Amino acid sequence: MSGVEKKTGRERGEEWWRTGIIEMSPGMIRLRGYEIQDLIGRVSFPAMIWLMLRGELPSEDQAALLGIALGAAVDHGPQAPSIAIARMAATCGVGINSAMASAINVLGDVHGGAGEQALSLYGNIAVALEGGIALDEAVSTRLDRFFAEEEGYVPGLGHRFHPVDPRAPRLLELVRDFAAHGVVNGRYADIAEAVEADVARRKGKKIPLNIDGATAVIYGELGFPPPLTRGLFVLSRSVGILAHAWEQSQQAERNKGPLPREWLWAYSGPPARPVPGDEGIEN
Repeated sequence: MSGVEKKTGRERGEEWWRTGIIEMSPGMIRLRGYEIQDLIGRVSFPAMIWLMLRGELPSEDQAALLGIALGAAVDHGPQAPSIAIARMAATCGVGINSAMASAINVLGDVHGGAGEQALSLYGNIAVALEGGIALDEAVSTRLDRFFAEEEGYVPGLGHRFHPVDPRAPRLLELVRDFAAHGVVNGRYADIAEAVEADVARRKGKKIPLNIDGATAVIYGELGFPPPLTRGLFVLSRSVGILAHAWEQSQQAERNKGPLPREWLWAYSGPPARPVPGDEGIEN
């Protein structure tokens, strides 16, 4: 066999998937090397999320701060497309999993992606700071590029419903508390506040930090890369999605649309017209 032993079916099967996350055999489950029974009852859910994504257990304070961010974004009512979709799906009689999947599938760049976008922006500024550029200059340079090359609103700022998003100031306050105790360094909080101040100077009015910008601060402080920020938001918002889908499934109404039935949409197509060839047909 030319010095190479033929692999068994089991060996070939084991190489089909390769993962550093979970090891398993009959009667044994290890997550990132830890026996599951040793984790159960000792590790919080935020700490388990950290372990699964990062490969190591966080400190209690790191897990607490992660849990704070996750808890802050669980729901924003049926005016949020994902929540409305969960409720509408439930009224169609589908199961909880289908209602949740329908809602989660709309968490994209527009609804659900601002946290990732904000952290990417903050991360660009953080790299400039590491290169010795002053905070104000780094923020101004990055915003110059944003307004010259990119479209839309600066991610992480402003809210279509709240003049001031009540979640954001509290989250920043907690980040400052954790920074004062050495859990994080506060750099991303500084960046977010500097972005807010620079945009206010450019616009002539303050556009306050929102939940996406504030949670992006926390995820940046904790060292999560931007793409995971979106996934963490999905985990967070799934709690509200589940709650609304379940509540709606317990109510009597079915096939509830996005508007009350007495409110119809605005029609913008052509006026009523005959089908070609029917002009001469008498009723």
